[in-house]
Amino acid sequence: MAEVLEYKIVVLGSANVGKSALTVRMASGNFVDDYDPTIEDTYRKLISVDNTPVTVDLLDTAGVDEFSAMREQWMRDGKGFLLVYSITSKTSFEEMQTLYEKLCRAKDTEKIPMLSGSKKKKSNKVSLCDKRSEIGSQDQSV
Repeated sequence: MAEVLEYKIVVLGSANVGKSALTVRMASGNFVDDYDPTIEDTYRKLISVDNTPVTVDLLDTAGVDEFSAMREQWMRDGKGFLLVYSITSKTSFEEMQTLYEKLCRAKDTEKIPMLSGSKKKKSNKVSLCDKRSEIGSQDQSV
């Protein structure tokens, strides 16, 4: 039997942007609506890529600066990255550039495999659209 490939995907972003909800959704298919601050949680999922079994380690990280030393280690260890921001927070969106620059330094490269995403709760789609409009009207570049 062929060896199963393993990849570590690190989920990064500001505090309270939905990293844990997104990570749990990817790992188990369940949606977690409650906010519970995370320091570090790891989830494993076996998937198939081009008919090849692959184990994905999803590392859900802290979004607060108190854990910046740990964040640098997570960046060095990761093979792929999911940067998450909230569409209701311009600050969390602007933090993406800072995280990207830190990733480049940690990996000593200019190109990094990465996805970006945003938070969208099931229960308040209308209010999120309203907030996004408010943010967009403040700065058209968002």
